[in-house]
Amino acid sequence: MLNDPQKTPSTPGRASAPSPSTVLPSGEQRKMVCLDVDGTLVDHDGHMSEAVRSAARDVVAAGHHVMIATGRSLQATLPIIETIRLRNGFSVCCNGGVTIQLTDQLEEGYEVIDRRTFDPAPVLEQLRHRLPSAKYAIEDDAGNFLSTERFQDMSFGVQARGVSFDELLNTTAVRLVVFSTDASTESFSEAVEAIGLQGVTYSVGWSAWLDVAAAGVTKASGLEALRARLGVSLDDTVAIGDGYNDVEMLAWAGRGVAMGQAPDDVKRIADEVTEDVYDDGAALVLRSLLR
Repeated sequence: MLNDPQKTPSTPGRASAPSPSTVLPSGEQRKMVCLDVDGTLVDHDGHMSEAVRSAARDVVAAGHHVMIATGRSLQATLPIIETIRLRNGFSVCCNGGVTIQLTDQLEEGYEVIDRRTFDPAPVLEQLRHRLPSAKYAIEDDAGNFLSTERFQDMSFGVQARGVSFDELLNTTAVRLVVFSTDASTESFSEAVEAIGLQGVTYSVGWSAWLDVAAAGVTKASGLEALRARLGVSLDDTVAIGDGYNDVEMLAWAGRGVAMGQAPDDVKRIADEVTEDVYDDGAALVLRSLLR
């Protein structure tokens, strides 16, 4: 059994109040709007359309609690936060493994207020036996990426440093990523299921891709902590996503919206389905919050 999630100590400040220019009309509740990135705000080439960009900025300006909720690591999330002009508030990265508070009172504009870690060694040993040719990468508890075989991905946000597999075994992890170039999505998924990973939370992606986090850590777990902190009713939460790592978030939200291209298993969890990412499905949902 792996270690329970460990919380990195922090002393976060109180949630920022909205500025006078962004206060919603009297009697209108501030929504907690939780946005996946890849396949939701941006397409599979990493492009954010003008329709989505302007809708997201308008929802931010209206004073809702807008937050990114992504599998991306922090440094790969910050450009999205900047694009939608999110200056104050919160966001969740690494599928719930890292939570940040955004504030224009800090030089960098943010601080990490929660980081959930685990010992990846037992999982790595199991995976190496079943997937010997897979590539592995770990985000450590300092935000660095260590990887085998020059494994690099845009979701890392930083250049991964090549290390031996044994070094990975001795690393404290926030996120473990596994990728196979010689297995089909189906065979990869079957191999992962056959292993029966214990003591962690994991999701398989669109391809032969696996994301692993500490036990009980998902986008939903990170968002629920923020919801309680902000005092937002669950009925006033909205989430939009398209992948298997969004399932818990969509089930958790008062209004869970699946993108049109999402797998059927994801759509079944959602309360509603919007258009796909190339038809600006996220913009349609965001605009509905401004009526």
